[in-house]
Amino acid sequence: MRIIKLGLISIVAFAVLITGISLFFPSHVRISKAIDILTEKDSVMSLVGDVRNWKKWYPGADTAFYIAEKGKIKGIATGEGQGLIITSFTDSSVNAMNTGAKSKRGETGWNIFSGSVPNTITIQWFRDFHLRWYPWEKFSGLLLEKRYGPLMEKGLENLKKLLEK
Repeated sequence: MRIIKLGLISIVAFAVLITGISLFFPSHVRISKAIDILTEKDSVMSLVGDVRNWKKWYPGADTAFYIAEKGKIKGIATGEGQGLIITSFTDSSVNAMNTGAKSKRGETGWNIFSGSVPNTITIQWFRDFHLRWYPWEKFSGLLLEKRYGPLMEKGLENLKKLLEK
């Protein structure tokens, strides 16, 4: 009986310790990648701002299907219950929201800036994640860069190759 009681107390103490440590981790995580492209701003905006063009450069979009609202294509979705819908569009930025039950809560977006070299555009791709207080979500936040960083870099490289032909 004493061993069972000690075991239960140890499990509860360990769970409280892990939860306490995880509270020091941020609940908002931003991953950001950028690249310089030798092209015009309108060319970049036509590929980034129009969901129909995402299949040309966005990693994984070639097998995704379109999400339409009121007859207009607003985003893409995969067969795995994840999607991305454009929420706002300006002359220098595009923002989208993650959708789906299996998708992490957050947003993604692209900001376009004039580059420091003439006739270049700098495009920044960012992903924001909003994590709940659960320890497993906070600890998984440490691995988001490893999961999404290479995909974002690949997408930006695809965009660069496509625009600099």
